[in-house]
Amino acid sequence: MTEVNIRICDYTNPDHTKGLADLINAYIGDKMGGGEFLSVADQIELTNGLKRHPASVVLLAEADRTVCGLLVAFENFSTFTIRPMINIHDLIVLPGYRRKGIGRQLLEAVIAIGRKRGCSRITLEVRKDNLSAQHLYQSLGFGEPLPAMHYWRKELE
Repeated sequence: MTEVNIRICDYTNPDHTKGLADLINAYIGDKMGGGEFLSVADQIELTNGLKRHPASVVLLAEADRTVCGLLVAFENFSTFTIRPMINIHDLIVLPGYRRKGIGRQLLEAVIAIGRKRGCSRITLEVRKDNLSAQHLYQSLGFGEPLPAMHYWRKELE
């Protein structure tokens, strides 16, 4: 495994905010992303929005003095378990740093945060064609819920 430092994003640190924006743009540009790159104004709004969001959990992975990994999650509340839970929204590792254990370390860090906060579970969504991510998640104990669920959405103007 590559030596990596996992940190909670410090929004007052320009290296962290630049790393956050760069990694979101890398994710958008990745074949698993598929969106439009964020403008500079959008990058600032992203940082400010996450900073203001009280339930956000933003972790950065740094190796070789490079912010090379990002995990964005949000704490929520389960009405079934009557405890908090965490949903992982984004996980990205830069291509040159993949298969070095960085994604695993980010996931282990958010799992530790969830345990510390008394969460009942951690959820995430993964594309059907992202088999390498699925293998990573399975190796950490993630699996499809039973009964199987579908992920739906409605766009709002």
